[in-house]
Amino acid sequence: MKFGYDFLNELKMRNDIESVISSYVNLKRRGSNLIGSCPFHNEKTPSFTIWPDKGSYYCFGCGAGGDVITFMMQIERLDYVEAVKVLAERVGMQLPVDGEEDKLSKLKSRIYDANRAAAKFYYERLISPEGKEALSYLTGRGLQPKTIKQFGLGYAPDEWDALVKHLKSLGFTDYELKQANLVSETKKGSLIDRYRNRVMFPVIDLRGNFIAFSGRKLREDDYGGKYINTSDTPVYKKSANMFALNFAKNHCAERVILVEGNMDVISLHQAGFNMAVAALGTAFTADQARLLARYSDEVIVTMDADSAGAKSTDKVLKILAEAGVKARILRLPDCKDPDDYIKKYGATRFKALLDGAVSDIEYKLHVASEGIDMTLSDGKIEYLKKAVAILATLHDDISKELYAGKLSELCGVSKETILSATEKEAARQRKVTVKKELNDIVKVTPSRDAVNPEKALYPRAVAAEEHLISILISHPDLYEDIKDEISADGFVTEFSKKLFEVVLETLSEKKSFELSVLGSDFSPKEIGYVSMLQNTMQTGNDPKRVATESIEVIKQEKKAKNSKNLSEMTTDEWAERMKSLADGKINKG
Repeated sequence: MKFGYDFLNELKMRNDIESVISSYVNLKRRGSNLIGSCPFHNEKTPSFTIWPDKGSYYCFGCGAGGDVITFMMQIERLDYVEAVKVLAERVGMQLPVDGEEDKLSKLKSRIYDANRAAAKFYYERLISPEGKEALSYLTGRGLQPKTIKQFGLGYAPDEWDALVKHLKSLGFTDYELKQANLVSETKKGSLIDRYRNRVMFPVIDLRGNFIAFSGRKLREDDYGGKYINTSDTPVYKKSANMFALNFAKNHCAERVILVEGNMDVISLHQAGFNMAVAALGTAFTADQARLLARYSDEVIVTMDADSAGAKSTDKVLKILAEAGVKARILRLPDCKDPDDYIKKYGATRFKALLDGAVSDIEYKLHVASEGIDMTLSDGKIEYLKKAVAILATLHDDISKELYAGKLSELCGVSKETILSATEKEAARQRKVTVKKELNDIVKVTPSRDAVNPEKALYPRAVAAEEHLISILISHPDLYEDIKDEISADGFVTEFSKKLFEVVLETLSEKKSFELSVLGSDFSPKEIGYVSMLQNTMQTGNDPKRVATESIEVIKQEKKAKNSKNLSEMTTDEWAERMKSLADGKINKG
């Protein structure tokens, strides 16, 4: 039995992987991920990792991995269809029959309509007498009527079921309202409004559809947190959307401003900076980084000026770098956020500040100096060690020269000495990287052997194939550049060929790759292997270059395989090849 892409995506969204696995495994949070002892083998040190933002897991001990469907297959010893049925029953979903995908498409359309009707309802209540307090809040924050209308801001009245009654009068069903996450269900089974006595911020996608809402409380003693946000629905995934990108997309070709809050975004747009966006009630994600990369050459990161904002900035910079996106950082003197700065100093000074935003390297150098007494020799030495490690990550000599010169003036050490130390540190970092890559290529674990038995024969080819597949999964925008350069038939190993075909087919249909598309055509062990690739393979700061180099390596290896199968090598020839690989004489890709 085959299941459609939309059905499987909804099934996975409604069966949150953390909640499903936590009923079987005791999990602990580690950063944005979760870890626990693997339920599939005995271990003393937890090596079972969950990536909630990607909806996948992988055990670094035994190689088990996949998505929530794969987990259910493995933990309950079910086949693929049985696992889907169990998860569907868990959340009250009906399995698709003929025409079921059409039903899901119609449901999405109804959710869009319900959200649009809700947004209109909230706006009309805002400008009515009962919305006086909410309107005063918005105007008190400096927003003008045209800005309020442009962003479709509104007011959820302080009533239990005002929206429910309104939408049901328009013909929407209880099921549709629950699927849209516009309502909550009481213990007695009746529906009430999810948002009450809140200022409403609608989220609009790139096609102009109303897909979600964020509601801010007006009084401290009101129910719930400061903000209540729409949970993931069939039309909305918060980790893959951006607030106000629908407005910013036509104005951010050169640069986009990334801020923390909705009010910051709206305030910036009103002041003329219509290239501002924000994440949606969640930490910035790799999906959002790739989304921004499609519309802008540069991201200017403007996080709140507090310790939490500083930590957020570091995380955002790392995610942007991994996505190959150029970033600069805007520091706001004496202000906690852009909204606060514009109110105090105006748009002209903010633009000057924006134009002076520093590069990620300058920001890191500034952060490295914090807490160090630069008047002391020991302080200068401590700072220079940190600074050299930062400069060693640069790839162009001009930038190294420039920053080495600045450090020389600041610390009283010659530029030549700093550059020499930088090259030594860069060599050390390269050695660590090369060693790791070599280990990844040469080391063959039992689980990997079982998935791709040809890996021992063609380690260089498999490394390149895995890099190329990982890049396509992580950077689907490179699909057009890659699809005409190599086909699945050009791959060396059969498993990589099979996986590459699925990835290409998925992206050709304008869909993002999900582990669920592998379906029953791949074994749980194979899906686990793909999960490992998806979550751990590093594609660097220039994925397009890595893709090009990987394709070249695959072509070379394919040609070599066709001229002489490595399995026909003598023991001495094989030993010489592995020695050349270890010595770096053979390009590892």
